[in-house]
Amino acid sequence: MTAPLDGLLVVDLSRALAGPHATMMMGDLGARVIKIEAPAGGDDTRGWGPPFVGDPGQRESTYFLSANRNKESIALDLKSEAGRGALAELVGRADVLVENFRTGVLDRLGFGIGRLRELNPRLVVLSISGFGHDGPEGGRAGYDQIAQGEAGLMSVTGSGPADPQRVGVPIADLLAGMYGAYGVLAALRERDRTGAGAIVRTSLLAAVIGVHGFQGTAYTVAGQVGRAGGNHHPSISPYGLFRCRGGAVQIACGSEGLWRRLCAEFDLDPEADGMRTNGDRVRYADRVRALVEAAFAEDDPDQLLDRLDRAGIPAGRVRGIDEVYAWPQTASQGLIVPVEHATLGPLTLPGPPLRFFDGNDRERPCRAHAAPPVLDQHGPALRAEFGLDLPAAPRSRAS
Repeated sequence: MTAPLDGLLVVDLSRALAGPHATMMMGDLGARVIKIEAPAGGDDTRGWGPPFVGDPGQRESTYFLSANRNKESIALDLKSEAGRGALAELVGRADVLVENFRTGVLDRLGFGIGRLRELNPRLVVLSISGFGHDGPEGGRAGYDQIAQGEAGLMSVTGSGPADPQRVGVPIADLLAGMYGAYGVLAALRERDRTGAGAIVRTSLLAAVIGVHGFQGTAYTVAGQVGRAGGNHHPSISPYGLFRCRGGAVQIACGSEGLWRRLCAEFDLDPEADGMRTNGDRVRYADRVRALVEAAFAEDDPDQLLDRLDRAGIPAGRVRGIDEVYAWPQTASQGLIVPVEHATLGPLTLPGPPLRFFDGNDRERPCRAHAAPPVLDQHGPALRAEFGLDLPAAPRSRAS
């Protein structure tokens, strides 16, 4: 079994979510990821919960489990001379270093950019910060919900302008990790040509602004400030969540053809005032919603989805998280993976969102997935493999 990033060594100094998500993506693609953790407690997310699982004294945070598959853990005290010496040894052999310390922390530890380049001129460094490493607020601490608010995402999420809401997952962290991994792969490709490493920087702020999409250009080009509008699209109608008998469904009429199919199926007049064009329907969105919901009123969600499917109209239900993982389509896409955890035994984890196929369209699995490690699980083996002159790390539970 071969994978796209086989042979790459990633040293992961990051903690919490943005950096660990980036390195997990690299690990999913075959890179060897060595996660360096503080001996006293390890990654912050080892203590984030509930829910925790496992026996007393061996409890694991499900939050930690979400971002650390396919990694090896070693505990290093980077405030000690021995710990810094071990890190220098690992950096000298690595292809990638990932960190999300506050600006200046890595320098104070003795691993500023100049020192890293001395240790390994081919090293690609990924630094993820809250709001950027420079600028008037460079170095400011960043957490996901703060970034969602500061970067405008909460202002366009919620039932209305007076009801700003965060996205239900830590999307700023996750996006920063994704952008970071993407930047690392570009830098590695460049290194193939030049032989030299590079520094890649992104932030939670940059990641959220990077996905403003049409909301961004609505302002920068047209001067229109987006506002939260609930479960309906501000530029396409009908497109959103519509009530029916005993529940609701979502539909997406992204073209005039789809709108006319909807009208034909449910006896609506596509030529009525306020209905002829998408622009008209957005202008009279409340009227459109009322008409569509009246047409849906006699059908329950299952009946309605059958009718919409027969008519060729994109539609779907709103599933709970439990329903998503029980859905055969989820399993069919490799989005559930079994692993064997060192203390918890067999686990099922959400799987990576990429699949690879060869030129004959035969699926090529990237790797056999490994469970997230317990703290310093691989420390003894790594000390021996890399000749690290370190005492065994004391075990400490964060939870």
